[in-house]
Amino acid sequence: MAAPTRTAPPTTSAPPGPPRGGRWIDDWRPEDPQFWEGTGKRVARRNLFFSVFSEHVGFSIWSLWSVVVLFLPEPVFGIDPAGKFLLTTLPTALGAFVRLPYTFAVAKFGGRNWTIVSAALLLVPTVATAVVLEPGVSYTTLLVVSCLAGVGGGNFASSMANINAFYPDRLKGWALGLNAGGGNLGVPVIQLVGLLVLATAGVEHPRIVLLVYVPLIVVAAVGAALLMDNLTTARNQPRAMREAMREPHTYVMAFLYIGTFGSFIGFGFAFGQVLQNQFAQDFATPLAAASLTWLGPLLGSLIRPLGGSLADRFGGARITFWNFIAMAAGAAVVFTASQVGSLPLFVVGFVLLFVLSGVGNGSTYKMIPAVFRTQAQQAVAAGGDGAAADRHALRMSGALIGIAGAVGAFGGVLVNLAFRQSFLTTGSGDAAYLVFIAFYAVCVVVTWAVYLRPTSRMAGV
Repeated sequence: MAAPTRTAPPTTSAPPGPPRGGRWIDDWRPEDPQFWEGTGKRVARRNLFFSVFSEHVGFSIWSLWSVVVLFLPEPVFGIDPAGKFLLTTLPTALGAFVRLPYTFAVAKFGGRNWTIVSAALLLVPTVATAVVLEPGVSYTTLLVVSCLAGVGGGNFASSMANINAFYPDRLKGWALGLNAGGGNLGVPVIQLVGLLVLATAGVEHPRIVLLVYVPLIVVAAVGAALLMDNLTTARNQPRAMREAMREPHTYVMAFLYIGTFGSFIGFGFAFGQVLQNQFAQDFATPLAAASLTWLGPLLGSLIRPLGGSLADRFGGARITFWNFIAMAAGAAVVFTASQVGSLPLFVVGFVLLFVLSGVGNGSTYKMIPAVFRTQAQQAVAAGGDGAAADRHALRMSGALIGIAGAVGAFGGVLVNLAFRQSFLTTGSGDAAYLVFIAFYAVCVVVTWAVYLRPTSRMAGV
């Protein structure tokens, strides 16, 4: 979150009264050191734990079909590579679409209450997939059911909005980073579960993956009901959203986040299929492909906090700029490997893309509060009120984080559509790799022109 230009003294109001029914907390003062050490820290950590767990399971269900397609051999289900890419595209699209309403739901219904609902909703795609997934099912039915998995993508937005309200400004970066990283790990974890099922039970038993997650979903919903809390201090700020939509930096940062998070989630959904189609002779079985699909998402999730740390030290724009140059180079490595048919070089290039997308996720998120902090400092220098400038920066940062998260997720849709069209028209992913290189090059230019150019008002963000 944006650092204030002035430090406000902590409040010293009376200790909190008893919460209302339904685990509502009426008095929440995380910026008060006495309140935080005596009461707030313990409550916030308990809510953070179950928020991370619920978001983690949500990410797993969101990426469920990146695993399920490995259990759909073409001779049995009659679905070609282009059709499988569409099965992973639809949940990505729905997940991006529901992120904004999920963000508003926390303040409307309460963080605990919405975590219960959002966790329970994960049962719908999980059970529906278990019911319909058998040879002879129509492709249309699979499309509808795969789309339902998109509800898992909304959990990230509501979880981040909820935890943001629990922690003081000085700890928001740590708490939100842990929350985001723990959620992102849901992608490689479900892929590892799929690998284990393929290795033990075989391609004929995809329902085992679903049976593993049904009790985890129940634990997430019940745990939220028993141990999480709602904050009455959390409030939606629709005016901030509307104001953010008129801010040019909203569109710039959302565009850059398409390149980072969009790449992470898009490649995470598509990597297994790309391996099976690009190197069919090496990945003749789903088990062979699944043995590698988890590696990139795992490294990309774990390294995300490093991007934020580097941005703290060297500046978010500078790290993002060089990161996009490296991503273009990584995509060029993948394209070269595809041209010469080198599987080791291909895997190295893709793992590099996953790692760099994780670094970029951290650095671009750090840029958002820095943009509005810079605007606040400029307003104060021009004679404006410092407190008002701080409040505006915080409101706009929160709004833009929600918007960028939603728009960035659509990047995963574009990645899967690019792969689908490339394999459909050329039989390989080469055209998609060239598109990625060009896109990252545009991101490099945009980052420099808006945030690094010496004459820019935002130089050095």
